[in-house]
Amino acid sequence: MIPLAIPNMSGNEAKYLNECIEMNFVSSVGPFVDRLEEMVAEATGAEASVVTSSGTDGLHVALLALGVQPGDLVIVPSYTFIASANAVRHCGADPWLIDVDAYSWTLDPDLLEQMLASETVKRDGHLYHFESNQKVSAIVVVYTLGLPADMDRIVEIAKAYDLPVIADAAAALGATYKNRQLAEHGADVAVFSFNGNKTVTAGGGGSVIARDPDVLAKIKHITTTARVSDAYDHDVVGFNYRMTNLQAAVGCAQMELLDDFVAAKRRIAQRYNAALSGIEGVSAFPEPTWAQSACWFSGVLLSISMKNVSEYISALRACEIGARPFWKPMHLQRPYKNMFSSTMTVTDDIWSRILTLPCSTNLTDEEQEFVISSFMNLTKA
Repeated sequence: MIPLAIPNMSGNEAKYLNECIEMNFVSSVGPFVDRLEEMVAEATGAEASVVTSSGTDGLHVALLALGVQPGDLVIVPSYTFIASANAVRHCGADPWLIDVDAYSWTLDPDLLEQMLASETVKRDGHLYHFESNQKVSAIVVVYTLGLPADMDRIVEIAKAYDLPVIADAAAALGATYKNRQLAEHGADVAVFSFNGNKTVTAGGGGSVIARDPDVLAKIKHITTTARVSDAYDHDVVGFNYRMTNLQAAVGCAQMELLDDFVAAKRRIAQRYNAALSGIEGVSAFPEPTWAQSACWFSGVLLSISMKNVSEYISALRACEIGARPFWKPMHLQRPYKNMFSSTMTVTDDIWSRILTLPCSTNLTDEEQEFVISSFMNLTKA
């Protein structure tokens, strides 16, 4: 089986894990934790970073640190992985679901501006949603497939309404926006994931960067149980969202290869695009001019005239090729189907037509050629 996306453990993972064992630093403190935080900061252009036990946990504490409270509304694109919405609910807030644009599959700035103008009111220094009277407290922007959204537009709109912006950049390490590094995109906080299927992995875990060092310090504090002294004093309700030194050791080995891994992901995506996007009824994933994607996943968008995605998945798996659908939108998920939402013109159109294809960073040219030829044969059947 040619897998969809698996870790590439070709670096110093085993060496660094053995160092952890020899040093007896295996828990949530240790030199690899510190080193991974430094590596993420360097790779994103940030002053510092905080590693966490998962990307979801990073989103949760980012929202808390920026003031999201129970009962609030947080703007979230409906087209995202469910962790983006779950993190909002973990704060006791509700996601306000908004459509993406067809050009990037990321939060639609025009629709965002329109909905804020027509469905909110400023009162007592806060922004409120007309219908629910809930305070609107933040905007979560998702970098779909590792592709940055149009952040200049979104941040401009957010500033006009005094709303902080959190970038769910889970799969975007290595991406750039208008040739700017991830820390320079304008988000107040950005969150990354080291889950097993990400381009660089620690087996799990996440990382957070922030423009304001005080916000990052708050995130560090509440992710480490909010402990203020060796006498086990804690000043607020905190969380044990710490990454272990073992995970960080793997993460460090992976980060050493980040540039090579992202370059491999981009080559794979470009080859699929060149070979498949010319087929009638088949389109490439978005490539807006403003950004260079990290190309976390590769694949195609099928037209409504093609067979449905599940048929292609079954046929490809019969050829020993791993392929899958992509995210099911939040407004169609049971926990979120009753949330306030915009019309979902683009999301409803695209989500069921996306087919992801093998894109592991160690995918060989021969394997990819087999995937391409197998897919092409299916389109002719």
